[in-house]
Amino acid sequence: MRRIHAGNALSAFGLGFTVPYLYVYVAQVRGLGAMTAGLVLAVFAVAALIVLPLAGRAIVRRGPLPVLLAALVTAALGALSLGLAGAAATVLLSAAALGAGQAVMQPALATMIVDCSTADTRSRAFAVQFFLQNLGLGVGGLIGGHLVDAARASSFTLLFAIEAAVFGLLVGVMATVRTPHSPRIEDAPARKAKGGWKQLLGNRAMVQLCVLGFVLFFACYGQFESGLSAYGVEAAGMSTSALGTALAANTLMIVVAQFAVLRFVERRRRSRVIAAVGLVWAVAWLAAGYAGLGHGGREMATAAFVSTYALFGLGEAMLSPTVAPLVADLAPEGMAGQYNSAFALVKQLALAVGPAVGGPLGASLHAPYIMTFLLFSLGITFLALRMGRGLTLAQDHPWMAARSRVVARGGSPAESVSA
Repeated sequence: MRRIHAGNALSAFGLGFTVPYLYVYVAQVRGLGAMTAGLVLAVFAVAALIVLPLAGRAIVRRGPLPVLLAALVTAALGALSLGLAGAAATVLLSAAALGAGQAVMQPALATMIVDCSTADTRSRAFAVQFFLQNLGLGVGGLIGGHLVDAARASSFTLLFAIEAAVFGLLVGVMATVRTPHSPRIEDAPARKAKGGWKQLLGNRAMVQLCVLGFVLFFACYGQFESGLSAYGVEAAGMSTSALGTALAANTLMIVVAQFAVLRFVERRRRSRVIAAVGLVWAVAWLAAGYAGLGHGGREMATAAFVSTYALFGLGEAMLSPTVAPLVADLAPEGMAGQYNSAFALVKQLALAVGPAVGGPLGASLHAPYIMTFLLFSLGITFLALRMGRGLTLAQDHPWMAARSRVVARGGSPAESVSA
């Protein structure tokens, strides 16, 4: 599990190391223009949407480790070629390889966590994963920003070479992992994989969770660097330094609150925790509305805007030990890879649609923007409570289910708590 967590941190480090600087690299350093730079960012999303359904099949049939190693090699080759590419076609192909590799890492690593954890330890394992991912993204972005110089193309070549080396190092680390045997379909024909998707779509609770997940990612993650930042600049008059402070507040909240809320979250129904996140985010959107539409001074507006990002971070810290373990517990035996890939696909769709909708809305229609996403946040609460009615006790409240099993076997509640 420690090696898997190291893999999560290093993969996030690689993502944060280069992705924030792709636009500058393609448009200015390579002189390929804003259109090509925009296409590169779009290629990342499209590549993920194409490979994730295939990744789910491969993880079920071959196991997560071979799929992860193939993804790491693909991402390393994509990063290395991107740093050397000079023509638009080469840049786009390299970005597709890098985007596809990075997209597949997420469900593969998540499935390995499922294989190496139990229902009792899964929430904590995914909380650690989320913590390390944010730490890796933040450290990668910080170091990458100090290495690059728009006046020197060689600095970007070095940047992408280091990213490729990180993925290469990760291949060596992950190749030594020996996960417990998990049931999977060995040498299954293609029709079995298709049956897996049919089975997934027939799982009402999983479909409800996917719908809920789309709203979660659309209303939060899909707005961070698009609609909400555009709204902050245009409506609230935020400076770039204030935007940076807000993003830092989001990361700081996750780092500080992650393990503080974990014990509280572990002992509550998952559906109610997600419902509470919807209410927290509704307050966040109200704070954003005050920042841009209120009549307070600049200091109050800045404080409210920074609080918006901090409240989003609190909600994220509550979700990390809740949603991913729920996906795993909804999956039939041997199908965790398929379910993780499906949920990752939903996330990618939301992250593609979110900026496209939120960006123009946040920049020009300020009050409708706030009202729209306030309603989406309240919708999260409604969808979560509705989903909870269809979950079993073990799926919705594993801590209580484990306690009930101990009592049924003749143990005491105190023993169940220690367990």
